[in-house]
Amino acid sequence: MKNAVSGVGLAPDAAMVTFPIAMFLPGSDIAPVRQRKREFYDGLTRWHSEFAQAAAESPLLSVEGANYEEALNKANHLLLTHLWGDGLPLWPATRERVDWILQGTALPRTHVIGKFPPRGGVTTVETCAIALGMAGGRPEYLPVLVAAVDACLDPTTGFDQLQATSGGPFPVVIVNGPVAKQIRLNSGFGLLGPDPQRPAGASIGRALRLLQQNVGGALPGIGTMAIFGAMRYTNAVFAEDEAGLPEGWLPHATERHGFEPGSNSISLVFASGVTNVRRRGAKKETPEEDVQNGLWRMADFMRTPNLAALAGYEKGTPGVMMISPVVAQTMAGLGWTKPAIRQFLWENSKIPMAQMRRAGAPAWIEIDANPVTRESISLDPWPICLKPENIVLVVAGGSHPTHSYWLQAHSPSVIGRPVRLPESFDRLLADADRDLGCGSDACVIQ
Repeated sequence: MKNAVSGVGLAPDAAMVTFPIAMFLPGSDIAPVRQRKREFYDGLTRWHSEFAQAAAESPLLSVEGANYEEALNKANHLLLTHLWGDGLPLWPATRERVDWILQGTALPRTHVIGKFPPRGGVTTVETCAIALGMAGGRPEYLPVLVAAVDACLDPTTGFDQLQATSGGPFPVVIVNGPVAKQIRLNSGFGLLGPDPQRPAGASIGRALRLLQQNVGGALPGIGTMAIFGAMRYTNAVFAEDEAGLPEGWLPHATERHGFEPGSNSISLVFASGVTNVRRRGAKKETPEEDVQNGLWRMADFMRTPNLAALAGYEKGTPGVMMISPVVAQTMAGLGWTKPAIRQFLWENSKIPMAQMRRAGAPAWIEIDANPVTRESISLDPWPICLKPENIVLVVAGGSHPTHSYWLQAHSPSVIGRPVRLPESFDRLLADADRDLGCGSDACVIQ
C-alpha cells in the first residue's frame, strides 16, 4: 500500500489503518473495522506528512577492501543490506561500468522512460544502465532492455497491479529481428536458460527484475504479495526462431503488432506459470495423427477454469504457446498455418459452464471491471479469450518434436515496441566478439 500511495504522487507515510489478513477471508467477522473507526477519522482529519523529499541525486557509495575480491564481497553485502540485491552476486554499478553500458544507446542518460509502478520511481535510461550493469549485462543489450521497460510502463499493461498482486505474474519478452542473433539471444535449445553461449536473455531479464524491485518497490511480502514468487531472477527473455519459420508463416511481431519482417522489436506479455506439454506420440502414429493428438493435448492444458487469463480476455492474451521449429515445419507441410492452429486451440480450449460453476469461476467473471468480459458469462462453453487472435503462438526452442511449452498469461495487453540501436552498434558487437569469443553460428557448440 505504501508503494501504491507513493506511486500516485502522495506521501509514502500516508495514514493507514491495518488489519490482519484473516479478517478478509470468506466467513470472517469485519466488526473490528467499525470498532476502530476513530483511527479512520483521525487519519483523514489530523494526519500530516513528515516525509522529507530525498535529494535529486543520491551520493555514490564507497567500499574498500584489502584486495578486489574483499571489496567486491563487501559491496555485495552492502547491496543485500540495503535490499538492493536479488540474493545472487551482483556487479556494483560503478560510474565506469554504467558509462560503459550507456554506450549501447543513442538516447541521453537522463531521458525519462516513465514512472515504475507501484512505487512510482522515475526511470531513466541511466536507471536501466545501472540495473543492467548490476545484472552482468553488456552495452549491446541496453536497447532491448530499454524497449522492454518502455513496454512495461505502457498504461494498458496494468503493471501497477501486476507488480503487487498475489499471483506473481512475470514479464515475458519476445524479441524479433536481427538484433536477437547479434546480441546472442537464444531462440533454440534451452532458450529460457541457462545458456553460457548466449547470456543476453538472463542479463536482460535479471536487469528488468532488479528494476521491478529497486525502482518499483517489488520486495516480496512488502511491495509484491506474490505468494509463491515466479521466475523472479531472470524473468523470460528470448527470441523467436525466425529462420525456423515455415514458408508463409509471419513472425510474431508482424502478426501481433504490425512491425515489418526483419525489423527489430520486442513484444511483452505477463505470464503466471509455465507448463510443459508432451506433444509427440509414443508409437507409430501417422504424421496427421501425431499433429492432431499434440494439438488436443495443448488445448486440454489450456482448458482450465483457474481464470489466470481473465485480465486479458478482450485485448490481452491467455498465454504464449511455444512450438519448436521442427514441429512447425511438419505442421506446415500438412497444411497448417498459424491462424489455423490458433483457431483449433481456441475452439477446443473452451470450458463447459458446468465445469466453470463447479470451480466457482462465474463469480469472478461477474465482478470483472470489463463489460466485455462480464458479458461472456452467457457463453457455454466459455472461451478462454474473446477471439483466437489473442493467443500468442511463437516458433522457438530446440529442433525436437516431443514437447511444446504453454506460458499461461495474466496479461491485460500484449505490448510491442521497436528496438532502436545506436550508430556505434557494430563496434559494440565487435567488442563482444573480442570479449566473449566468436558469436556466429559457425562457432557455437551444438
